[in-house]
Amino acid sequence: MDTDRRGFLKIAGAAIAVGAAGSMFTGGAAEAGAGLGAGAKGIPGEMPRNVTFLTISRNGEYSLGVKTEKGILDVKSASRLFDKKVPVTIDDVIQGGDQGLTALVSTALGSDKAKDVFLDEKEIQYGPCVTNPEKILMLGLNYRKHAMETNLPIPTSPVLFTKTNNTLNNHNGVIKLPSRVATKFDYEVELVVVMGKTAWQVSEADALSYVFGYCTGNDFSARDLQRKTSQWLLGKNSDGFAPIGPYLVTADQIPDPNNLKLECYVNGERRQSNNTSDMIFNVKTIISYASQHFTLKPGDIFFTGTPEGVIGGMPPEKQVWLKAGDKITTVIETLGELKFALV
Repeated sequence: MDTDRRGFLKIAGAAIAVGAAGSMFTGGAAEAGAGLGAGAKGIPGEMPRNVTFLTISRNGEYSLGVKTEKGILDVKSASRLFDKKVPVTIDDVIQGGDQGLTALVSTALGSDKAKDVFLDEKEIQYGPCVTNPEKILMLGLNYRKHAMETNLPIPTSPVLFTKTNNTLNNHNGVIKLPSRVATKFDYEVELVVVMGKTAWQVSEADALSYVFGYCTGNDFSARDLQRKTSQWLLGKNSDGFAPIGPYLVTADQIPDPNNLKLECYVNGERRQSNNTSDMIFNVKTIISYASQHFTLKPGDIFFTGTPEGVIGGMPPEKQVWLKAGDKITTVIETLGELKFALV
């Protein structure tokens, strides 16, 4: 990896550690009421602030981790140790808010008997940092240079499509390539937005207040399947094609989601490098636009598009598609480094 990337990661790591060290929660819940879409419900508790979450995978189950200066707090183990009922999965937090989690983290950080509930991050097996979204919403062609490199017109409104939950994958995960039906595999670094409150016909001015947090993502794709028909579903929805994580960073730590450096590496070679400021439709526009058409709910996630540098945008003679054995690293400023391998 080059010097620029090492410096970039140093800054990102410092920002994550600072955020995790001072766990706090604050208000901002949305209540269901007049004007909300059918079946909409607001989050009953408080959205977290200044917290960096992750998902621990253990014995086939997912549980909640909180990044702190003492290591990763295993929330489920801490809740048993201190006999406190708190959210023990990321979905519990997104759907229900704090529910005593703040107090538990503070107690564990200040207790001599809590040593065993802090884990060495190097020993953790990760799950997806969001595990149960109702909707995985995708943005196509949302960076001007990416639209240009693919010889497609600049969109005049957001290009929305979906992925399904079978695509969710995690940091240090593996994608088993569907090589019987496809050969043209490609990477796409993307900022991922996680909703924290029910949103129905919200304004752009208010849109960011509905966000729970942000994470690093990769919209992995099979270009030959994507272009087989006018619909992109086949090329986007193979198992594991949506790695996210390792962290879910609360929204207060990202004052401007449209000012983040993002990069993608293949086997250590940088392929993509840009800034989210280059989006055609920024995050608040995306949220507001989608909410005019359907209700967004806590836990819904947006992949917000990829910048230029994908294999599919290269001239045909330069297209060397991804293959089994390749290792992909996706990095977004302050959000951390997401790694996965292809088999």
